[in-house]
Amino acid sequence: MLGQTHGSRSASVCHWKCADACARPDENTSGNERFVDVARRALARRTSRRSVLAGSAAGAALAALSGIAPAAAAPKGRGAAARSGSLAFSPIAPVGNTVDAVTVPDGWRWETIIAWGDPVEADAPAWDPAHQTPEAQKKQFGYNNDYLDVVPFRGNGNRGLLVANHEYTNDELMFPATSDPAQRLLDLETAMYAHGMSVVEVRRRGKDAAWQPLRRSPFNRRITLDTEFVLDGPAAGSPLLRTSEDPTGTRVYGTLNNCAGSTTPWGTVLSGEENVDQYFTGAPDPTAREARYGLNTAGRGWGAVQDRFDLSNAGTRNEPNRFNWVVEVDPEAPDEAPVKHTAMGRFKHEGAHVTIAASGHAVAYSGDDNRFDYLYKFVSRDTFRPGPSQAARRHNKTLLSDGDLYVAKFHGDGEGIAEGDYDGTGEWLPLYVDGRSMVPGFTAEEVLVYTRLAADAVGATGMDRPEDVEPSPVTGYVYMACTNNTRRTGAQVDEPNPRPNNKDGHVIELREDGDDATGTSFTWNILLLCGDPEDPTVTTYFGGWDGPVSPISCPDNVAFDDAGNLWVSTDGQPGTINYNDGLFLVPVEGPERGRVQQFLAVPTGAETCGPQVKARDGYVLVAVQHPGDLGGASYENPRSAFPYDGVFAGPRPACIQVLPA
Repeated sequence: MLGQTHGSRSASVCHWKCADACARPDENTSGNERFVDVARRALARRTSRRSVLAGSAAGAALAALSGIAPAAAAPKGRGAAARSGSLAFSPIAPVGNTVDAVTVPDGWRWETIIAWGDPVEADAPAWDPAHQTPEAQKKQFGYNNDYLDVVPFRGNGNRGLLVANHEYTNDELMFPATSDPAQRLLDLETAMYAHGMSVVEVRRRGKDAAWQPLRRSPFNRRITLDTEFVLDGPAAGSPLLRTSEDPTGTRVYGTLNNCAGSTTPWGTVLSGEENVDQYFTGAPDPTAREARYGLNTAGRGWGAVQDRFDLSNAGTRNEPNRFNWVVEVDPEAPDEAPVKHTAMGRFKHEGAHVTIAASGHAVAYSGDDNRFDYLYKFVSRDTFRPGPSQAARRHNKTLLSDGDLYVAKFHGDGEGIAEGDYDGTGEWLPLYVDGRSMVPGFTAEEVLVYTRLAADAVGATGMDRPEDVEPSPVTGYVYMACTNNTRRTGAQVDEPNPRPNNKDGHVIELREDGDDATGTSFTWNILLLCGDPEDPTVTTYFGGWDGPVSPISCPDNVAFDDAGNLWVSTDGQPGTINYNDGLFLVPVEGPERGRVQQFLAVPTGAETCGPQVKARDGYVLVAVQHPGDLGGASYENPRSAFPYDGVFAGPRPACIQVLPA
């Protein structure tokens, strides 16, 4: 990635996070229609402000056609007070990408809840950054937490279970440089155990107090490569999932590259396994199926520690098929094996979010975080049972074990839709329904294990890195963050269409027809076309809002507050608009629809992850991932001191809470 990143974006972010994906050919070579083509047709038919999107090369022509003007930037200072449910704040000014600080609005403060290396399990040793070991890391809080939530515990508002993902590691920031092969191997194994998930009981003294970890709780647990998972659903036991270590194809150790997630209506936590291809080596001649999932000769060298990560070893070739699933963890059941749900399909899940349809079926939306990949929907076979009983909870924990799987195809005709309401229509193409493959040439097991190829075959629409996807708890509308796609070519802007070299990304709003989440058709529009409105080379759009906005780029995770306002966290602003990543409020209804207002900024080199906006309780949770990950940064030369606790000279990824001062 050296020479391919922009601004202050570190090449090591791309190396550790997604195995230099942008330096390799696109994994999707299907030739399916891509969203740029859909949007081009939609935009060509429409002249309303809401439906015109411009590329930097075609901005003037599009503006002339539509009358759209770039949105105004927010003043470089405090704006008018924003309100979100019970949260009120004055938007902060954008923060330069060299600032090593967590920046929050006036009248607010932030506190660290837990950071990398802090003890989780009761017998965990105190963290010693100069003498780290795999045995210690197995019991300590992992690295690069992404999704997080504090799940309420049995009706006690001052007691909860914090659940966090640990997506990947930045080894050069974690360990001193060494030429000793034995020490390097020890560091490698320690990094392996810094992946996974953590469950930590937290308590607080009252509503206005910060959450504090409970040092010795029976619910505290680390989920690591030693943790046994159950593979359930229709593909469990398939020959495609069997290895010499697990000839049944029903059990697997560990979860990897856990990115976004969600808390289900029944109180469990879902986690998406994403860029798992980077952990495997020894496949010098990957099959077409393996190549579609990114497998190549590169890797982190984990095969030197565990044989299953070297695919040249006998009986290991199916090991990658046992990852890239949606994982479900019950934080209240520390002795229960977590589950990987094969019914939800295998791809690079950013996460999965569940809503309960009017029919009672659980519906989960999930994006495949890759350039030109797809949006998926799962509809449970069985229905949700409301109520606090343990019987209802046990039943609901089976809802994701079987059901129907669909992939989205977008149409940009705009026909028959009221002017300015939507930018197109779409349909959910069936992949697996009623226990049967709906894809010619694919068995049911192949659809679920090689879901990307099944989606290719039915003609799904390629998107610009579809990441977090979440339905609004108020309206049911679905919002998808498309982070960016710099592979858009200039040839694609010969006529009106979304921007080439889409470095800033956008947010799509999707409405199921009849407001039925189980349905097979929908309408869509682009809510945000992100970027810095003060940049004359970029045309931006903010849901029709004409007033000042906070600059925003690379939307990654989405969340909602109690009033139904959208919150967007970003990943990549330092390299696109030269500001630290942050968390932004975006109303989606009413006169302020599309008014982007920045709530916080994370430190230099960091990414904003896992936002939770607890408006009724008056606080916000954020995971600060890869702080200080900048060019030239290392253990010996740290570029951030976050979380500024004096425990370590370098940065420590952490979960923080923002609450009134």
